[in-house]
Amino acid sequence: MNISFSPPDIAEQEINEVAATLRSGWITTGPRTKEFEHQIATFCHTEKAACLNSATACMELALRLMGVGEGDEVIVPAYTYTATASVVCHVGAKVVMVDCAPNSFEMDYTKVAEAITERTKVIIPVDLAGIVCDYDTIFNIVESKRAQFRPGNNIQKAFGRIIVLADAAHAFGANRNGKQCGEIADFTSFSFHAVKNLTTAEGGALTWRNIDGVDNEWIYQQLMLASLHGQSKDALSKTQLGAWEYDIVWPAYKCNMTDIMAAIGLIQFERYPAILARRQAIIERYNKALENCNVQLLNHFSDSHSSSGHLYMVRLLEKNVTERNDIIIKMAEKGIATNVHYKPLPMMTAYKNLGFDMVVYPHAFNQYCNEITLPLHTCLKDEEVEYIIANFLQLIK
Repeated sequence: MNISFSPPDIAEQEINEVAATLRSGWITTGPRTKEFEHQIATFCHTEKAACLNSATACMELALRLMGVGEGDEVIVPAYTYTATASVVCHVGAKVVMVDCAPNSFEMDYTKVAEAITERTKVIIPVDLAGIVCDYDTIFNIVESKRAQFRPGNNIQKAFGRIIVLADAAHAFGANRNGKQCGEIADFTSFSFHAVKNLTTAEGGALTWRNIDGVDNEWIYQQLMLASLHGQSKDALSKTQLGAWEYDIVWPAYKCNMTDIMAAIGLIQFERYPAILARRQAIIERYNKALENCNVQLLNHFSDSHSSSGHLYMVRLLEKNVTERNDIIIKMAEKGIATNVHYKPLPMMTAYKNLGFDMVVYPHAFNQYCNEITLPLHTCLKDEEVEYIIANFLQLIK
């Protein structure tokens, strides 16, 4: 067999909708993007959603909307993909990394509290593998530090505390304690990259909770301005008779979603309940097969939460980096692509150059050194799942 790690699940419906978009004459940001935004907001129980060309753009524009910049600090996990931290660098703020809690992929919340200073403006938690993290604890921390918060502008004053921006790149469709991912954090960034559960090839969306004294339409318009060069009218608005004239409000960026991308997303949305159900079925099969093995698994489903089932991460207890890597090679020899999520940021050259040292993050290293991620996607057939299980069990004994 030849089993890919995470191919996109694209059916004829998506292909037909893209073809219809191409024939429509409207291929950049237009009616399909606006409809996709509406469906995301409805799904996440928020008033608005803004679609951009990546989750990275969503996080960066959220930071810029909040006025985060030079002299400010933003707390992020050491155990994440670079996008979580790189956006902080993009806006000129200081990255403050926090180690994992022992035997957990989530940040150590005691250390989060200790890392907060008068310069801290934002915390960016990560909903790793599609599991919504403990926002109750995070919000308790930011409330307890309210007196320390020093707002730098009106939107920060409206919050009156540290702002929580969720990196939910993995977690579209997840929920916790009766709330949908997208309505839990102050701002939530989703990814629709090709490897994600719901894809638009590239793309992302930002949702946000209502903020007292701040108009949601104003927030949306600021994000649209920032994503389209600061231009006061988008191309769709300029198609109205005589409406050619526009202004450049500020020299902004170019990171809008196109209708071609949204066309894929709209059909993926129709199929999403079945996609989530299939991912859950595969996770349950993996869990059953590994229940008596010397491994640590993530808890994707319980009475209080439901994961989007984005990644199936396995910690091979009592194995080291060399042994883990050997298993990856042997799985590849059997035609099974696996992966590692993630190599912690302090191990990467860019963050070493910023002064981060892996020695300071021992729990993140312990999570990484024996982690292996099995294929989990809706293109997997039952017999392929069984083939993965049989070969993996043979190698981890």
